[in-house]
Amino acid sequence: MRTVAEAMANLQRTTASELFAKLGNLFVDAGFEIALVGGPVRDAFLGREALDLDFTSSARPDQILEIIKPIADATWDVGRDFGTIAARIGQHQIEITTYRADSYDHVTRKPTVEFGDSLEDDLKRRDFSVNAMALRLPQGVFVDPFNGLKDLLGEVLRTPTDPAVSFGDDPLRMLRGARFASQLDFEIEPETFEAMCKMASTIEIVSAERIQVELSKLLLGAQPRLGLTALVDSGLAALVLPELPALKLEIDEHHHHKDVYEHTLRVVEQAIDLERDYGLEGDLVLRLAALLHDIGKPATRKLETGGGVTFYHHDMVGAKLASKRLKALRFDNDTIKQVARLIELHLRFFGYSDQPWSDSAIRRYVRDAGDELTRLHALTRADVTTRNQRKADRLSHAYDDLENRIATLREQEQIDAMRPDLSGEDIMRILDLKPSPVIGEAYRFLLELRLDEGALGSEEAEKRLLAWWSAR
Repeated sequence: MRTVAEAMANLQRTTASELFAKLGNLFVDAGFEIALVGGPVRDAFLGREALDLDFTSSARPDQILEIIKPIADATWDVGRDFGTIAARIGQHQIEITTYRADSYDHVTRKPTVEFGDSLEDDLKRRDFSVNAMALRLPQGVFVDPFNGLKDLLGEVLRTPTDPAVSFGDDPLRMLRGARFASQLDFEIEPETFEAMCKMASTIEIVSAERIQVELSKLLLGAQPRLGLTALVDSGLAALVLPELPALKLEIDEHHHHKDVYEHTLRVVEQAIDLERDYGLEGDLVLRLAALLHDIGKPATRKLETGGGVTFYHHDMVGAKLASKRLKALRFDNDTIKQVARLIELHLRFFGYSDQPWSDSAIRRYVRDAGDELTRLHALTRADVTTRNQRKADRLSHAYDDLENRIATLREQEQIDAMRPDLSGEDIMRILDLKPSPVIGEAYRFLLELRLDEGALGSEEAEKRLLAWWSAR
């Protein structure tokens, strides 16, 4: 953690230092205040350079636009009604917002926009004290009216004012608390967390799109377990992602199975650990699949005579539940399909360690995974959380063997682009047919041959096709 002097010096050494001076002088010369605020100031103490630069000013939107236009490469005023003007100045994308003193109706999270007159009042309405620090420009004066630096040093998330008031104004801040816990590896201060628990139900006024953004950022943080645990323990997850707390299955003395909730958190962590090995750093699809891979278990749990517990078909059920939840959270269609496919396939490997697959089975594994094969490798490995080291080693070695065999078949057969030895045009020519459903049947027949036996060559494939046609 940097001292104030070190943090300020760090800001002055960033690529944006010239911009800070230029903006500061322009606004002061025009008779207004301007300050760098929020994340960039916080990150300066953490030794990180922020990508997004946010400023706040006493100038009103029209005045902001007039001041920056001469130095901006482009400006956007779509946020003008909320006091925000965005601009691109050189390599920097910035937003400058007029001091705010909003009021809320507590029915929606959209405030009645009211412009303020002081930096301190503007900082008071921000989500957490660590984001309520500012740097007045151009002098570089550090402003911290709510002890954000103290909380930053203590690695604590606390609202600048009464948390019940803060969350009542904007319930999204509760999700942001869980998200920052994940991103910063910070603890949510007890009084703040208690308010989250008491006010969890108010999250229902927040749009699905905003919830999706916060959940995605949480999962992409350095410590998702902290954020996910905060969501579950506060009761927020029961409202925005109910499938997660549902994994806390009741365990009795007669029927034993692993803690599915704890297993899921561990799978998420292990998937993240494996990302670099597979070139998947910060992969949201993989992390969502890890989080949701077992959500079909509560619906499929069956207590067996003798104390066993089974979850037959939880992979298929889970894929459907994941699709439904992700759709409700307004994830894009590609993400939904990719996550669902990974959940469908996440159990496919288990059994390979007992009896290695034929080449045909491996071809089908690659074919079914398609573009998700690399993610499937990572998810399958992450799904091993057994404390039995011998079992863990056996599964790891078995998957090593499977990956090696896939690599060998790739070299021999180009299995990533698995197609029959004959094209649709070839089939129509050989059988003297016009386009019709039977061409698709013939194509699928030849594809099955390709999967079962590998490449046959066009001559042998034609013989097999004619025999199939004759028999048909």
